[in-house]
Amino acid sequence: MSLGARLFTIFEGVGIAFDSIRSNKVRASLTILGVAVGVFVVVAMSSAVHGINKSVAEDLESAGPTTFYVFRRPIELSFGDENDPNRRNPPIRLSEIQAIDRLPSVRAASASIGWSASYKYRDRSLPSASLEAFTANWTEVDGGDIYPGRSFTVGEASNGARVLIVNEKLAEQLFGDMDPLDKIVDVNGVPFTVIGVYHRAASFLTGGDQPKGLMPLESARRHVNVGVRGMQATVKPRDGVTQAEVMDDVTALLRGMRGLRPAQANTFALVTSDRLMEVYNGFFGVFFVIMIALSGVGLMVGGVGVVAIMMISVTERTREIGVRKALGATKATILWQFLVEAATLTSVGAAIGLIAGSLVSLAIRSGTPIPAETPPMAVVAALAGSALTGVLFGMLPAVRAARLDPVEALRHE
Repeated sequence: MSLGARLFTIFEGVGIAFDSIRSNKVRASLTILGVAVGVFVVVAMSSAVHGINKSVAEDLESAGPTTFYVFRRPIELSFGDENDPNRRNPPIRLSEIQAIDRLPSVRAASASIGWSASYKYRDRSLPSASLEAFTANWTEVDGGDIYPGRSFTVGEASNGARVLIVNEKLAEQLFGDMDPLDKIVDVNGVPFTVIGVYHRAASFLTGGDQPKGLMPLESARRHVNVGVRGMQATVKPRDGVTQAEVMDDVTALLRGMRGLRPAQANTFALVTSDRLMEVYNGFFGVFFVIMIALSGVGLMVGGVGVVAIMMISVTERTREIGVRKALGATKATILWQFLVEAATLTSVGAAIGLIAGSLVSLAIRSGTPIPAETPPMAVVAALAGSALTGVLFGMLPAVRAARLDPVEALRHE
């Protein structure tokens, strides 16, 4: 078949497909809806997961490529394992983090605790919002900025001063257009003075664009009754010292302070940014499995619809197929025409699903801190999957049409 004849067959098949859609509105709608759902799931979930992964990666990079974290337990994908020996690990103590900070190879080791608290300023209040408590050197390991205002001093941190830093979202909700500095905010009913406004690109890892307050660790423990069992450390190596060297130093220090014998396992965990990304990727791999399952169901529904519509089309056009064969059309020509028609049906559904998924991606990016973005490969996979569905499920009707005996087809009423 020449190129011109093939192009003519394609356009003719597309036109016939749209005629089938108009003639069989219910069946065609089910086919298009099934394919659209499958493509929509792929595009929407791929956009969200891609945005979350990008956000997490940027957040980890902002702390520095060699920065690592000291946790009480390793970061694992398994949950609630009663036999996990790490469940009995003692909490990370402030004295241990201070000792890490004094290591020659360490630029800074900052302790932190995540909590929640109520915030109130005059008639405005938030019953529950994020609270983070740090040691005074937290700005050396954090990628954010404070303006206007300042961070708390070493003296304020050690004395448990009632000073508070608010992020942009908390400042907006409590103060509106007013200057937040020097305002008195009740945190869990205790007055704190605002000394600065914290700015950092919102990310999934840091809780997104949610209201948050920051204060000295001792202030949180003394005035807000924050528990210290969840304390962790962020460690930043000095320039010119590798991450592996510093991790060895920290491991030796903590094992010595905890009196661990050579044969005993660590009762703490050092976690790198790469390991955090690995865990996040594994966690969101579950969403990909769900996405594939849902999209597979949608494409299966669409494929069944393709078979039904194409079988009806073959029956209704049996005489036409006989005429074509009598005039010299080959089996390949008939097969090609019906496959084009089937692929067109699924492509219409794919286009609708792609548009809907892109709109959801835009809504997520506009209304949440997740920088949702549709990966080009997701678009290619969605369109290729829909076209392949049309070809596979349209093959049976197309083969049936191609094998029709022209004499018997011409006799068909």
